[in-house]
Amino acid sequence: MAKSPTRTEQTPAGHLAEARLQMVLGYQLAQAAIVTNAIFGEHAGSPFELRPVEYTVLTLIAENPGGSLTRLARALAVTAPNITVMIDRLEGRGLVAREQSAQDRRTQVLHTTAKGAELVRKATERIVDAEKSSLPLTAGEHAMLLELLHKVACARPAR
Repeated sequence: MAKSPTRTEQTPAGHLAEARLQMVLGYQLAQAAIVTNAIFGEHAGSPFELRPVEYTVLTLIAENPGGSLTRLARALAVTAPNITVMIDRLEGRGLVAREQSAQDRRTQVLHTTAKGAELVRKATERIVDAEKSSLPLTAGEHAMLLELLHKVACARPAR
């Protein structure tokens, strides 16, 4: 007779046995993303009419003014046409602006508008506050998790 899984060996919802999956980082990341995506949706997505990828793109532009579409696409591992569609949407909302590069007239550089910079500030503040209050982590665990996830992300080969 098979041993019944303990509460810690079960999925958070549905209560399915997941003992082997507990050792799989990708699975745990996907399960954690369900929680963090819900937090994002409630605190930034719906209030600011932003999808997670749009928030990410907008924030990267705010943090790296004057960057190119090519560098942004490379950073997010998406194609140039995909990043162009996202930028078109954000530009249409008055959140980002494109300009020709002073160094290379063939290249467009990106900047957030004042409206875009303010949206990034508000959305980030709301997301961080909601994660801190909603997740069962101490401040130290939260900092450690962020550091470890960044370390995993940095394992991606540079292109």
